[in-house]
Amino acid sequence: MRMFSKTAFIAIVVCAFTAGAQAQQAAEIQLSYKDKKFDPAEISAPANTPIVIKLKNLDAKAMEFESKTLHVEKVVAGNTDATINVRAQKPGRYEFFDEYNEKIARGALVVK
Repeated sequence: MRMFSKTAFIAIVVCAFTAGAQAQQAAEIQLSYKDKKFDPAEISAPANTPIVIKLKNLDAKAMEFESKTLHVEKVVAGNTDATINVRAQKPGRYEFFDEYNEKIARGALVVK
């Protein structure tokens, strides 16, 4: 049985770790909220990839980003930014809304 040199072994481990890290790199999505509306109202992301939603609340009042299907909720103070981490999802359509204005402030994440 042939032995790998210590340098070759370390190189293999580093390559395997880097490949795994790249496979799990999150898809970042920009989203804003103003006048009880999400912009854009529909966002998309690749399937089986973690998602990071960068939400900018442009209103003076707080809002609560919520999605029952994505299992996330986050209160975002007025005129601030928030980061919402979403687990990797299967293909589908996932609705989200502002808890404080649920009937009119709605959007969707489409995972392909």
